[in-house]
Amino acid sequence: MRSSPRGIPELTISVARHDHTLLPDTVFPSIRLPHPSKGVFIFPSIYNLPYTIHMAQTFFFYDLETSGFSARDDRIMQFAGQRTDMDLQPIGEPVNILVKITDDILPSPDAIMVTGITPQSTLTDGYGEKEFCDIIMSDVFTDDTIAVGFNSVRFDDEFIRHTLWRNFYDPYEWAWANGRGRWDMLDVVRMTRALRPDGIEWPTDETGKAVNKLELLGKANNLTHTHAHDALSDVEVLIDLARLIRTKQRKLYDYLFSLRDKKAVGQLVSLDDPKPFVYTSGRYDPAYEKTTVSFPIAPGTKPGSVLVYDLRYDPTPFLTAGPRQLASVIFANRDARKVEGFVALPVKELAYNRCPAVAPVGVLDESARQRLAIDLTDIQRHLAILSTNPTFGAAVQEAFEMREPYESSTDVEHQLYDGFMSDKDKGRCSAVRAADANELADFHPQFIDERLPELLFRYKARQFPESLGEDEHTKWEEYRETKLQKLLPGYFEILERLQRSGADTYLLEELQLWAESVAP
Repeated sequence: MRSSPRGIPELTISVARHDHTLLPDTVFPSIRLPHPSKGVFIFPSIYNLPYTIHMAQTFFFYDLETSGFSARDDRIMQFAGQRTDMDLQPIGEPVNILVKITDDILPSPDAIMVTGITPQSTLTDGYGEKEFCDIIMSDVFTDDTIAVGFNSVRFDDEFIRHTLWRNFYDPYEWAWANGRGRWDMLDVVRMTRALRPDGIEWPTDETGKAVNKLELLGKANNLTHTHAHDALSDVEVLIDLARLIRTKQRKLYDYLFSLRDKKAVGQLVSLDDPKPFVYTSGRYDPAYEKTTVSFPIAPGTKPGSVLVYDLRYDPTPFLTAGPRQLASVIFANRDARKVEGFVALPVKELAYNRCPAVAPVGVLDESARQRLAIDLTDIQRHLAILSTNPTFGAAVQEAFEMREPYESSTDVEHQLYDGFMSDKDKGRCSAVRAADANELADFHPQFIDERLPELLFRYKARQFPESLGEDEHTKWEEYRETKLQKLLPGYFEILERLQRSGADTYLLEELQLWAESVAP
């Protein structure tokens, strides 16, 4: 593959006759398929034979720098990425753009001290959020693109979803529709370290504890990493790290890549045919490289999830406990967990669609078993106890379902997960995205979803303020005033703390000026 002048890859594709014989690979610049849902395009016959174009998959490695940790309340400030082919060779030029912060947002000063990106720089050099969404949906997360990040399933992907939601794009299709997918390299790194560490240098902190921070992995392995916490630099080292794992531990790399598919995960972790499996997760003990042998015991609390038991631990102490007693352990607060004698229930919820790092028990060679302190005799004994107590799984499931429901937010920007849009509303959202300021000024779509009218008002206020009528402008200023008055006292307290600690003077001054410029 190569790039067109616009930076969009020209795709080398296979052209096949219906008798399945192939013509030589052919280059089609910036091709868009009329039937992307099928991933193929039947075009007029050559020599009276139909042909099929097969699009090649690509990776798009990406990283974000944000104004804080909350995907609902904070904003993307920098987006960077690089497309590669499936052999991890770059395609085209990297993407590196800033996204404008709007006047109702106060970035976390602590976050700005890490990234060095000021709100003012986003206004000078950045795209508006609407423009940013147009770019990533038309040129980045294209059909057959696999989005790859580092801790992206839990962090970056959530920011992408909420940004698309605010700007009237479908918040999910970018990661699954038309041959798209996603992959998180963090648990790939963790499982490689746990099971097949040879050929890679693994960093530790000053106490000797294993750490898997991207910048430290890059430094330990002499990978390209010019500026930690710069999105493009992080992408460069992530690609190098993926290439290193693929080179040194190709079999494990390929296997974990296949587990992007939730159906593949479900074949290994199944309640219909339950069996032990190796599981690497950030929730497990770092003393054992966050890896254990688990066993599925009950359906999870959400569709597409399952509750799994950590077979390192003898289940006997929990077998006589009822659901309410188990719930008191599962949902114990931090103080309760510090009480002497507290024993956590070794059960967690595994989601099939979050790229979990799981593998058959057969991957545990002697070296791995010793390194991870896994005794297969103990594993079998604990499994036998579970097998002779089939009601335990149901009790645990009932206990997990006793979780106090999250308080529903009245803020529409927090309501992404409150429900899916109807097809009719998706059509109306498409019309919103296509409208300019003049059209939006008198645009009143009859949304079915009650969240969307308020979302449209905020979209207009942020992206097209000239489209607001007098009453809408007053409403927006009242919204900003209420929101910022709650945030400003804490914001200034953080600035004072950072000033006392000797933080960067220029950044502090810029943050002070930003607050003064947006304050009601």
